[in-house]
Amino acid sequence: MYIYEQNKTVKRFFEWFDYQFKIGESIVFTPKSILILILVFIVTSLLLRLIKKIIFRALSSDAKLKFKSVFTFFNYFIYITVILITFGTIGIDLTAIFAASAALLVGVGLALQTFIQDIISGIFILVDQSLRVGDIIEVEGQVGRVENIKLRTTRAVTRNNKVFIIPNHKFLTSILYNWTENGLLTREFVTVGVAYGTDVKKVKSLLIAIANEHKAILKNPPPDAIFDDFGDSALILKLFFSIDNSFRAFFVKSDIRYRIFETFKENNIEIPFPQRTISYLNNTPPKV
Repeated sequence: MYIYEQNKTVKRFFEWFDYQFKIGESIVFTPKSILILILVFIVTSLLLRLIKKIIFRALSSDAKLKFKSVFTFFNYFIYITVILITFGTIGIDLTAIFAASAALLVGVGLALQTFIQDIISGIFILVDQSLRVGDIIEVEGQVGRVENIKLRTTRAVTRNNKVFIIPNHKFLTSILYNWTENGLLTREFVTVGVAYGTDVKKVKSLLIAIANEHKAILKNPPPDAIFDDFGDSALILKLFFSIDNSFRAFFVKSDIRYRIFETFKENNIEIPFPQRTISYLNNTPPKV
């Protein structure tokens, strides 16, 4: 009798695992299906950790940081895929779930459109290494040094020490200037105008001497000045020079302009302002 009652209790226990819970008319699940889902989730998590460990063994420390976000996105994708497959296998009607939430899914899809673009762009950036930490970039007129590249955003620090957060899709839809793609050395220039009648050869010598005085300007390649154009009110010259820290180019150019103004003043070289010549017909000025 005791054995019979014990067997009956065990039978009821296992029957409970097949007890059906219903949500609506078509969504049905059992405790057994929930346990299967949890077990599959745990196994998938362990397998992904093992795969990540195996792959990371072959990567350098720098590569590990770059591809960490990619593997995170890959993990999410695998989890969602496995859960959906498991739902179908254990008998949960996914069609009913999707049909019931069709409007919600459409809204979420539209809302996440830019988010997905950012993630895909982030993967491209990390894989092809078109952008690296430490690069100095210019996007939509903003200049900054890249400090962190994540899957959705890239963080850069501007010249005035403000954080510049860039959605990654901007790198695909906007023009990106990478100032340090070809190395740290960049070629900069400062434009100045002098009055007509000025000795431009003397001005060229003064400009080159000013550039050579500055500690941040490289001696090789040497600075040079060119006669750029005949302006409306001035002769236009450009002083070219090279620096190895383009992030401070803004300040170096400012120093050069200060020194040009002082040197021209010392040498009585005029920096003209716009002028216009007005002629009167019959030499008669208009009446006021």
